[in-house]
Amino acid sequence: MAKWGEGDPRWIVEERPDATNVNNWHWTEKNASQWSKDKIEELLHGLEISDNIGSCIITEIEKMEGEASANNRKAKLIFFFEWNLHLKWTGKVSGTTKGIEGTVIIPNLSDENNADELDINVTTSSTGPDADALKQMMRTVGAKLIKEQLAKYIKSLKEDFTQGMILPKKDAEVNNGEPIKIVKDPGVKVPSSVSTPDMKQLQIGVKVEMKSYTCKQNFKCPPVELYNVLTQPELMRAFTCAPAQVNSSVGGRFSLFDGNITGEFVELVPNKKIVQKWRFKTWPEGHHSMVTTELHDEGDSTELSLNQTGIPSIEYDKTLEGWQRYYWEAIKRTFGFGAFLL
Repeated sequence: MAKWGEGDPRWIVEERPDATNVNNWHWTEKNASQWSKDKIEELLHGLEISDNIGSCIITEIEKMEGEASANNRKAKLIFFFEWNLHLKWTGKVSGTTKGIEGTVIIPNLSDENNADELDINVTTSSTGPDADALKQMMRTVGAKLIKEQLAKYIKSLKEDFTQGMILPKKDAEVNNGEPIKIVKDPGVKVPSSVSTPDMKQLQIGVKVEMKSYTCKQNFKCPPVELYNVLTQPELMRAFTCAPAQVNSSVGGRFSLFDGNITGEFVELVPNKKIVQKWRFKTWPEGHHSMVTTELHDEGDSTELSLNQTGIPSIEYDKTLEGWQRYYWEAIKRTFGFGAFLL
């Protein structure tokens, strides 16, 4: 067993009751979908909206489609959620007895939007002055209140649901003189991670030895699907389970794994070839490797040939580990469960 002060500190397990995710180094994911459904139901079902025009109440959440997860990478929490909500409401104009029914559709509750940016689409099942009056009230007063409730969901997801995801280190502070108790969460998955030493301390002008990496992989999918996974931002986010910003055009830039990998597209031949300038965040400022990816149609599969040049030798083992144990396995898992289709 590794001891404190010896070996790679990311793998130290001494004085860890569960020996899991030491120093929060690995990427961990916790499924928040069912928790989110329950929380949204709690916040919206039965919600009352009223002003001098009349009053309405959310009677049912007719549809709630989507998913949510919370992720921990190097003690930084990252959230993914996307929901399409259909709500039913009923109400009356003040001084009348006739009931009006309608729906509220919220198509874009996601991590890409703040609560005040949500689209709130209101319809009614009937026509006339009373229906128009209540619809307008729901579009203004109702929309404001619904956004406030969904802001509470987002806040609770980030603050309440994630309790215990960031585990204390050996030197973590104690609470009232007592050691922090670590509880292993069976809902957290711990995949492999890419780790790189910090090269920022190298002095400018120091010559760094370079190495190259070449490999071939075979995937059970046509070239077009593999090409899309490697160039489309929504698919990159899906298979890496991490933030991805991708401008898939010549000269377009990309940022993967929360900015830890960045670069630029140099050449793009759809479904055949991708050439990129590619660097880790920890590499010397301004230094890029060159990654050339070629796709070959094998009929029932696609052969991927990759060549990377200009890897700092001190980073080579970690770069190799990243490709072999993380990147390729993530793509294989993706197509193992069915290929992405656009």
